Amino acid sequence: MSGVWVFKNGVVRLVENPGAGSLQGASRGKVLVHLPTNEVVTSYEVLERMLTSLGWERYYDDPDLFQFHKRSSVHLISLPRNFNRLKSMHMYDIVVKNRNVFEVRDS
Repeated sequence: MSGVWVFKNGVVRLVENPGAGSLQGASRGKVLVHLPTNEVVTSYEVLERMLTSLGWERYYDDPDLFQFHKRSSVHLISLPRNFNRLKSMHMYDIVVKNRNVFEVRDS
């Protein structure tokens, strides 16, 4: 992970691509790729189709989040409601919970 540590309002956080705010929101230099089809995930509709085929079910409990749960595990995938706010940490969460199915690549 590379970037710049920013201290603001008493909170320190890592900004991955400083000055890249004008780039196309979701990618920020990274894309989520579905390995079996080599398809780049470009929307939540595409991601939902891929995750449901793997046994994930959509949760509708929190209107501010796009969530998936797998009955056979304790895993929960929580994503921002707006696909343009999807960050690499969300992509890596999907990769870790679906080994050998997804990969994060540089765009």
